[in-house]
Amino acid sequence: MDCCRITDLHSKQVINTKTGCHLGFVNDVEINSCDGRLVSLIIWGKSRLLGRRDDDIRILWKDIQVIGDDTILVCGCECVQPERNKGRQGIFDNIFR
Repeated sequence: MDCCRITDLHSKQVINTKTGCHLGFVNDVEINSCDGRLVSLIIWGKSRLLGRRDDDIRILWKDIQVIGDDTILVCGCECVQPERNKGRQGIFDNIFR
């Protein structure tokens, strides 16, 4: 069985096999603290003007098809947008609502 470190995942690009789109690079992971299993990969949203950024993309572990040397292929049908983390909001998010 091949093993991979979390830091190795950080350098891999994520491709949606349904659309062929490049989603970005893995920025974070979610781990179930009770059983130690990896739950999902997180790709931060793209940066926009004035400190804003798009919503993050959360890819569930069950939607990962292949983890290759340079690329992670995912089924795009179940990619979900997590709620925005309050600590990651831009400085002007509350002004321009």
